[in-house]
Amino acid sequence: MSAGNKVEGQSAGWIEKIGRMAEGKLFQRVIMVLIVLNGITLGLETDADIKAQFGVQLHYFDVFVIWVFVVEIAAKFAWRRLDFFRDGWNVFDLVIVGFALLPAAGPLSVLRALRILRILRLMSVVPQMRRVIGALFTAIPGMVSVGAIIGLLFYVSAVLTTNYFGQSFPQWFGTVGESMYSLFQIMTLESWSMGIVRPVMEVYPFAWIFFVPFILVTSFAILNLFIGIIVDSMQVQHQEEEKALHGDHDSLDTKIENVRADIADLRRLIEKSST
Repeated sequence: MSAGNKVEGQSAGWIEKIGRMAEGKLFQRVIMVLIVLNGITLGLETDADIKAQFGVQLHYFDVFVIWVFVVEIAAKFAWRRLDFFRDGWNVFDLVIVGFALLPAAGPLSVLRALRILRILRLMSVVPQMRRVIGALFTAIPGMVSVGAIIGLLFYVSAVLTTNYFGQSFPQWFGTVGESMYSLFQIMTLESWSMGIVRPVMEVYPFAWIFFVPFILVTSFAILNLFIGIIVDSMQVQHQEEEKALHGDHDSLDTKIENVRADIADLRRLIEKSST
């Protein structure tokens, strides 16, 4: 082996070691602690008195944290190369840290406030949070279907309320857009009774025939569908993780059995050669 190839192999070995260390549990726990502390210090910087007294220390700590994040991402990228971008969480971390590296002066300085987004890196570090976010992404197709049903229901209801109550209550139901906004307020149960429905019932006594079923369908049935879809997605993801874990155990058991069989064959060969 030539000297150049030997040096290249040694450097590749060091890069792999550093990359594995950056993705290891111990280093990720350190990153988690720094994220929490940095989130606290960014909140403290909003207090004028604290910033006047400890502004320099907070600034140096902020710089230290961001460079730790930069080193972490650089180590992962040096090891993984283009495979780094196959993991969506790596891309997420890269974007968040990129915002923090924006210049403090100039037209992009307003984006420096987005430094607080660094605390969102907890979602990529804490396994439980990653599981919840993964379940949310898995539930998106079902949530889109439910959202389409809600949109259709809102549109039909908005047209009805505009025709029925628009002339007497134009501030709430004068147009389809105003009706949809008022219906959204009713769905959230925010001042729906005394604020909207009871005044309408003073003019239209049987208006409750529309509003009560609307609240039951939107506030309870449809929203519970959202919850059910998310819970089901979390269960599916948990089952997939268990299958993957059992699959790893099965492959490990198979490898152990193969090693045992090889050892037994080798022992028989040794015994035959000795005799």
